[in-house]
Amino acid sequence: MNEKLKQILMQVEKPARYVGGEFNMPNMDKPCTTRLCLCFPEIYEIGMSNIGVRILYHMLNGFEGIVCERCFAPFVDMGEQLQANNIPLFSIDSHKPLKEFDIVGMSIGYELLYTNVLYMLDLAGIPFRAKDRQNGDYPILIAGGPCVVNPEPFAEIFDAILIGEGEKNLKEFTLLYDECKKAKISKAEFLEKASKLDGVYIPKLVKPNIVNGKIESFSGRVKKAIVQDLDSSYFPTKILVPNIEITHDRAVLELYRGCNNGCRFCQACFYYRPIRNRKLETLLEYGRELVENTGYSELSLSSLSTSDYYALHELITGLKSSVCNGDVRLAMPSLRLDSYKPEYMGSGRLGSLTFAPEAGTQRLRDVINKNISDENIRNTIKHALECGYTGFKLYFMIGLPTETTQDLQGIVDIVLLIKDMARQYSKSKRPVNITVSTSVFIPKPLTPFQWERQINVQEMLEKQRFLIDNLHIKNVRYNWHGAESSVIEAVFSRGDRRLIDVIEKAYSKGCKFDGWSERFDYEKWCEAFEECGIDISDYTREWQENEVLPWDFVEHGVSKKYLLKERHNAYNAVKTKACDKQNCTGCGANKLGRCY
Repeated sequence: MNEKLKQILMQVEKPARYVGGEFNMPNMDKPCTTRLCLCFPEIYEIGMSNIGVRILYHMLNGFEGIVCERCFAPFVDMGEQLQANNIPLFSIDSHKPLKEFDIVGMSIGYELLYTNVLYMLDLAGIPFRAKDRQNGDYPILIAGGPCVVNPEPFAEIFDAILIGEGEKNLKEFTLLYDECKKAKISKAEFLEKASKLDGVYIPKLVKPNIVNGKIESFSGRVKKAIVQDLDSSYFPTKILVPNIEITHDRAVLELYRGCNNGCRFCQACFYYRPIRNRKLETLLEYGRELVENTGYSELSLSSLSTSDYYALHELITGLKSSVCNGDVRLAMPSLRLDSYKPEYMGSGRLGSLTFAPEAGTQRLRDVINKNISDENIRNTIKHALECGYTGFKLYFMIGLPTETTQDLQGIVDIVLLIKDMARQYSKSKRPVNITVSTSVFIPKPLTPFQWERQINVQEMLEKQRFLIDNLHIKNVRYNWHGAESSVIEAVFSRGDRRLIDVIEKAYSKGCKFDGWSERFDYEKWCEAFEECGIDISDYTREWQENEVLPWDFVEHGVSKKYLLKERHNAYNAVKTKACDKQNCTGCGANKLGRCY
């Protein structure tokens, strides 16, 4: 580390974000032909909590001849210091400038990170658009992460976008690059070869055909990459232990991928199908190794719906007896209300119990296919109170299709139910505290609600005001997600290639870290849309079912026909049973790989 950088680190908040050298760090000095930097466009504490980044980082460093390093978005104070001192953005592992890597990959977790991608490229001295990097000695720029469900708003930034699971496509992409580099094959030829791999989208090779401002077709298709056998796929158990406390500072066990519940608003449910489990024996061994290799005092279970893991009871029992039986605590995620069992609770002090009913009434839960009943809610509250819980955290959505004031009142009624039942069943003398959080419905690609309109800002504020007024109850706290930021998230969720101009314009106005409420500036975003001649309502309106959608060129497995069927079921309040080994709902994901 040079002296100038040392001086800078003494002037910024949390310098440990930028120094690397964590416990269990792989060998960065091994002989290699290919160096890749895996970037996460958020601060260190958030990026280091991402299980996907951990998996891919350790996986790539396990290959001969390949070194993978990391870079996170420097917070504003550090970014200003880098610019003022003319220091290009660097990896935290070896402090090598991003511009000098062979491949730079961005893991994009949600839509409000798009300006942070430009922020990192700007600090690195790398041109924003792929077409502007053709004649320079720049890294190959790739993207992955959940936002690649619809990659079009940022497609022109990247040379390649990896759709699907990185243990397959990032592995194959990087190994192919290493071969091509050794054979002195050109970048253009390499990208042509890479386009033949599952889940590798080369934006300059697959383009939308636009007539009169509307997409009519695409010049090619891309098939999502998946890991066929999750149980035998790579999973690291000797992971980095961060230098400072991070957002989720614990060891994490990923149980399975996919979700069988089919909530109609949930993109992850459909994107991560087919459903694939890890074996019980494998997870017990992983849990033991994670704790031994890291010294973490907390182990948590991770999946989209942990309570649906086929051997959850046996897993919890095994972990509590062999791993989490002393100084190590087992942390359980929120569980579905219809699957709650007292024995599923994690070890350690009882805190708040977290559940996500999503909607306040049975009718609306049927619309969104949230398969929990009023009886499930009552039973769960009763059991939790009898176990000694004195806190409840409840998550709901507002602005869902067909929502009425009665549905909002249903949220209030659930809170009143908890307070009433606490008087009957609570085993504690302390008062029961309830936290209600609401987010705004966003019509996400690859869901049955991808065609729906998003309510406007005024409607959002009115619904939030209703809840503010009616949840003004002792020991009840109400939190809500910003209305304006939800609009921007919806626009980029369903956006097309025109939006790259807006992203650039917003960044030029100072927009970055837009996911942080104190830094989000809606006025600047509105100015950016207006100056680019783009109407926000073009993306928040209801879309016609026969429209060609910007992401239709991707074969995600789940068919458009199935999603339409589910949309129609929603408007008839018809529930669809959760899929399992005996009940296939015919979504189409099994065409990519075997479920279960």
